[in-house]
Amino acid sequence: MGHTNATSDTHKMRNDDKPAILHICLSTGWGGLEMYPSRMGKEFVEKGYCVFGLAAENSRVANAMLDAGMDVFTVPKKSALFGATLLDLNRWLKERNVKIVHCHKSGDILISALLNVLHPRFTVFTEHMGVKRPKKDLYHRWVYRHVDQVLSISNETYQRNIKALPVATDKIERLWLGTYIEDKTFNEATRPHLLADEYGLPHDTRFIGSVGRICDGKGQADLLAAFEQIADTYPDTHLVLIGGLNGDEGADVAFSEKLQAMAKASPFSSRIHLAGYRRNVGTLLEEIQIVCLPYWDEAFGLTAIEAMAQHCAIVVSDTGALPEILEDTGVYCKPQHPTSIADGLKQYLENPARLAANATNAYHRALEHFSMKGHADKLEEIYQRGTASGNRG
Repeated sequence: MGHTNATSDTHKMRNDDKPAILHICLSTGWGGLEMYPSRMGKEFVEKGYCVFGLAAENSRVANAMLDAGMDVFTVPKKSALFGATLLDLNRWLKERNVKIVHCHKSGDILISALLNVLHPRFTVFTEHMGVKRPKKDLYHRWVYRHVDQVLSISNETYQRNIKALPVATDKIERLWLGTYIEDKTFNEATRPHLLADEYGLPHDTRFIGSVGRICDGKGQADLLAAFEQIADTYPDTHLVLIGGLNGDEGADVAFSEKLQAMAKASPFSSRIHLAGYRRNVGTLLEEIQIVCLPYWDEAFGLTAIEAMAQHCAIVVSDTGALPEILEDTGVYCKPQHPTSIADGLKQYLENPARLAANATNAYHRALEHFSMKGHADKLEEIYQRGTASGNRG
């Protein structure tokens, strides 16, 4: 058990007009779900809140929370909280006047429930995964009894949550995720060329790209197969797959090794680039003209709104939440169907006017519906509503 200070004496600097917040994320992975607590932490620190984290020791989640300006209580593993350490944590939270507990993984709700037994606080759970299997047994009924608000990240997820979770419908609310979006003008003169320079390619190279955890469900192998179908017809195109290739970067190691072998064995291997984990994804997306996300069953599609924010033309699966995110600003394909994916890519490669129109329309849709500021403001309203009810904290 450890306590890592992001700032000195944070709990002494709290603004008593704004309830202190704890984000719980004990995952040791690194994907959109794991990035979310630190992103929200940063937003709320800037709003004047004191924000704390509960995370696994030496995890990327813990380090990201620290970078966001949060104080972090760390444990070697979740089971360490089933004993005296839980009492230490509760005391730590009471000293800091924490009134809101926000969970992000269903497995962590047990910890928030136990904390709630010790000291009632307004408890929020953001359901990032779109659970389908019913969770209405005695254990889950008890755990979810200690959740005051479930936030579904899409309409698709909301419908799944209504069916699967033992929670009253008036305690489930849809809250789309958000991303950082600049209000700017995009044109060829200002397009970055980091990838072209890195790979020694002309600046007019057409990049097809995908971003996401390297695993079956993100469809990178399907996209690679689709690229092979069109590569001869469009010799100026290159495929870039962005995502950590190692286990500690969130990858499914067996799938990552398979994907790397596929890329190496491809007759177009010189035009297939496995870029690995990158911190500058936004800048790279601005360089990529076509983003293809053939995800098998996405609960939201954070990468989709990140691509929309960078003025990309987008091909996405016609399943899960992606259609509600893009609406009529994208091209749709069948997941796990390389020929359908290839057909979607060709709709842009053969029609530059459609590419330009969809990129512009998707960008404006992102500005209107998916900004980080808009998301944080709505989450703040939910926090304030919950703590003002007088039932918790």
